[in-house]
Amino acid sequence: MTVEVQIYGRNMEITDGISNYVTKKVGKLDRFLPGIEEARVDVAYEKSARSATDRQVAQITIRGKGFILRAEERADDIFAALDIAVDRMQRQIERYKGKRYRGRGDGKTTSEESELIEESIEEESGELGPVIARRKRFLLLPMDEREAIEQMILSGHENFFVFYNPNSQGVNVLYKRRDGTYGLIETEIG
Repeated sequence: MTVEVQIYGRNMEITDGISNYVTKKVGKLDRFLPGIEEARVDVAYEKSARSATDRQVAQITIRGKGFILRAEERADDIFAALDIAVDRMQRQIERYKGKRYRGRGDGKTTSEESELIEESIEEESGELGPVIARRKRFLLLPMDEREAIEQMILSGHENFFVFYNPNSQGVNVLYKRRDGTYGLIETEIG
């Protein structure tokens, strides 16, 4: 049985070739994880990408009972982006299945288990964990939500903006949603 795949395009036309390719590749994911109820694939062309090799974007989201997995990749060709995203999704499925089905009833201690996980991460990426490639520092200025939206637009940060909100007396993150509206994350120290 293959998964029913929903395909959405942004700033690009979904041709029959793209549709058939996506359906063929993503439809086979249920071989790796039975119980996938929905698969959504978003393909986009982003003109504002910093590099020309990052303009084609493929994002795959699969949902099932008790799980949501997502993979996003960028490339200079939409088919290459889809291939890489499917490969990444397969690795995420394997990781999810390992956590869910392996359990901890094997008599191993937590330290032994964490060593195995670290070794698998090293094999996958060639190094230990993700690398922080860039750090930024900036002064948090007090502003309300409307000012934050204006600053976000003026600064060219189209995806998110961090600011200090004196009304909630905390650091907030303003982000732009896919439908064009904004979301606000209010932080708390726990």
